[in-house]
Amino acid sequence: MLIVAGHLRVTDREKYLDQCKAVVEQARATPGCLDFSLGADLLDPDRVNILERWSTRAALDAFRGAGTAGDLDAQILSADVAEFTCDSEAAL
Repeated sequence: MLIVAGHLRVTDREKYLDQCKAVVEQARATPGCLDFSLGADLLDPDRVNILERWSTRAALDAFRGAGTAGDLDAQILSADVAEFTCDSEAAL
């Protein structure tokens, strides 16, 4: 399993998240997507938290393509996002 986690800093968080609704829907409908979530940080007004879980590298690559573009890309001030590999999990 691959986990993508981190955060973005954006110019207008509400606008950014509203425009990302279609991206989240598309990701969750992609074969191999186990979870995909973007959300407003509770403390920082310009921060968007990211959590993705993918079954395989191929599934992630098929969805990711060239990444963000256009208006979404222009709204990102900075990104601190990392990818992690995981070979086991335990339900809590």
